[in-house]
Amino acid sequence: MTGFLGQALIYIVPFLLVLTFIVTIHELGHFLVARAFGVKVDRFSIGFGRSIFSRTDRHGVEWRVAWIPLGGYVKFSGDLDASSVPDQAGLAELKARVVAEHGPGAERDYFHFKPVWQRALIVAAGPVANFVLSLTLLTLLFSIVGEQISAPRVAQVVPDSPAAVAGFQPRDLITAVNGRPVRDRSEVTQTIILSAGDQVTFTVDRAGRDVNLVATPVRKMRDDPIAGRTRVAEVGLLLQASQQDYQFRRLNPIEAVGKSTETMVSVVGATFRYIGRIFTGKESGDLLNGPLGIAKAAGGITKQAAAYEAPPAFLIANVALAWISFAAIVSIGMGIVNLLPIPVLDGGHLVFYGYEAVARRPAPARVQEVGYRVGLALLAGLMLFATWNDLQKLSLFKFLGGLA
Repeated sequence: MTGFLGQALIYIVPFLLVLTFIVTIHELGHFLVARAFGVKVDRFSIGFGRSIFSRTDRHGVEWRVAWIPLGGYVKFSGDLDASSVPDQAGLAELKARVVAEHGPGAERDYFHFKPVWQRALIVAAGPVANFVLSLTLLTLLFSIVGEQISAPRVAQVVPDSPAAVAGFQPRDLITAVNGRPVRDRSEVTQTIILSAGDQVTFTVDRAGRDVNLVATPVRKMRDDPIAGRTRVAEVGLLLQASQQDYQFRRLNPIEAVGKSTETMVSVVGATFRYIGRIFTGKESGDLLNGPLGIAKAAGGITKQAAAYEAPPAFLIANVALAWISFAAIVSIGMGIVNLLPIPVLDGGHLVFYGYEAVARRPAPARVQEVGYRVGLALLAGLMLFATWNDLQKLSLFKFLGGLA
């Protein structure tokens, strides 16, 4: 029992805290923009299910804390349609009911009767809130920790690997990848991971002389304490900076914002590049994580941050910084996923509003219904695939012979 409680504290609790926090900020984005446009809101809930605590404010909004901590939601008045984009007949029916209950003109306070541009901004505010949250957390992180650069110095070349065939040597310093200058080893590993089967050109500084080397990354099974068992592209290099290769500098608030923006752009770009490679058949999607994978990552990060022998105050601060970094990355991912053009997500609603703006009427009910069903199937399929990946990484299906 003690062991289970310990595992819950390490894996489940951080995951639930981070997920609930990020989803709450996402929903708060919807809520704040909706209220700015005068939209009537029935409820803002942190968590799902039966209410633990609730309070109704002077605007009639019920603020609720529910007992299932898996996110939250905001409910607009009259929001009964599953896709949140009722057709012309549905709008007429809703308007008649609102007018009958509250009088003429009352419908103007309802989400569905706001101008399409306002509805689009309200829907987009959720993902935007995720990006703003990530920018804020990263800025806080860079302001506290500063910028640490570890130069991509080659410490070891794996025999018979693509790097060995290309001619890499220990002490080589990688200065550019595919013609793009690099300063930190993370820039090198990110490019390699997203280039399985593609030739990558490396420029290295070898005793003051520039040398161009070409290697093709291949996927290898790797046991990672955070990601689990995952096939990751690599070329067979161990990058380890020597003492003179480390750089550290404090960042003022403006520099921290700039570095945070650069990090966000890099993460978003890498994510879309990976998704694009999945659709072109160059990636299998092994790196996609579901809830189990995110929970394992949260636990792995917590264990790593708490593994140092140090005073309790230092360990608490280290774990807090690790959670801030983790939450920032997960928030970016949530923002990206919600902008996908799938009808059950915010991106799908924006597609419907785009149609309405051009056609000057909502999409037909049949189109919305089919779109909703297809979107729900796509989302369910994506979740099942990601969960299957999680189980594979946890080696739960190793007995089936599915893992090499």
